[in-house]
Amino acid sequence: MNAKTSRPAIGGNWASLLLPIAADDSIEFDKLGEEIDILIDAGVDGIYSNGTAGEFHNQTEKEFDSIQAMLAERCKASSMPFVIGACQPDPLIMLNRVRRAAALDPRAIQVILPDWWPLNDAEAVDFLKRVAEVADGIPLILYNPPHAKRVLAPKELGMVCAAVPEVIGIKLADGDTSWYAGARRYLSGLSLFVPGHHLATGIKEGVAAGSFSNVACLSPRGAQAWTVSMRNDIDAALDLERRICTFMDAHIVPFRQEFGYSNAALDKLLSAIGNWGPVGTRLRFPYRSIDMAEAVRLRRIARAELPDLFP
Repeated sequence: MNAKTSRPAIGGNWASLLLPIAADDSIEFDKLGEEIDILIDAGVDGIYSNGTAGEFHNQTEKEFDSIQAMLAERCKASSMPFVIGACQPDPLIMLNRVRRAAALDPRAIQVILPDWWPLNDAEAVDFLKRVAEVADGIPLILYNPPHAKRVLAPKELGMVCAAVPEVIGIKLADGDTSWYAGARRYLSGLSLFVPGHHLATGIKEGVAAGSFSNVACLSPRGAQAWTVSMRNDIDAALDLERRICTFMDAHIVPFRQEFGYSNAALDKLLSAIGNWGPVGTRLRFPYRSIDMAEAVRLRRIARAELPDLFP
């Protein structure tokens, strides 16, 4: 795909809005507001709502509206860029979320491809065109995670997004050197958001514009400083990336691979390890939460192995 110069750029270190969940499964909106204020004060490049870690799949439409309204109000008051995730496996619910999100004038709206039955390429184009109409001028970011029913390769993503210029970015998993070669060839006109713990590699490869970052779940300030450092000393940033990946592989990934916890549970564990806000590790029923004692246990290890992230 040739670069579309009309697509506005978006990038940097974006922090995920995580839902503080009470013992009765309600959202603790007072703590959510406190969390937003902390992320704004941390000076991240932007805040995004309703990614996987924001449990978009497990909230009512009234709750969705309340979350986005709070995010928009506080970010606009402080000139903090924000992206609203309108993701939902059901296409009609998702389109309605997009319509309501657009009224809040976010920097962009993030969507997934409807996920009960995988879309073919033509259906994906049709869906994204309809989303663009409903978004009414707000740019779109396509979220195509590794656990999607259909994970599109760079060539497929390039073909789909070429037909919908309102899509300005993609949140996706990266891969090996051949994946990066494909991304450079087919996705050069889009802002690509790679996993947070691979951001330095993505920058070095000339592919990543930024990350909707799991590292920011661990330490918003530390992730921001690390992201800024990539402009000046990529080798030092790559060294920190290696240590981040070592920590993740040893202490975080086993909760998924060995015990079956969800990615949202891992992200909430990271935020509890970082201990920077009132989120906690609890997920909404029926998803299992990692015990807070594990976060307390890992705090000392994280600070010993990754002191750069905890200035």
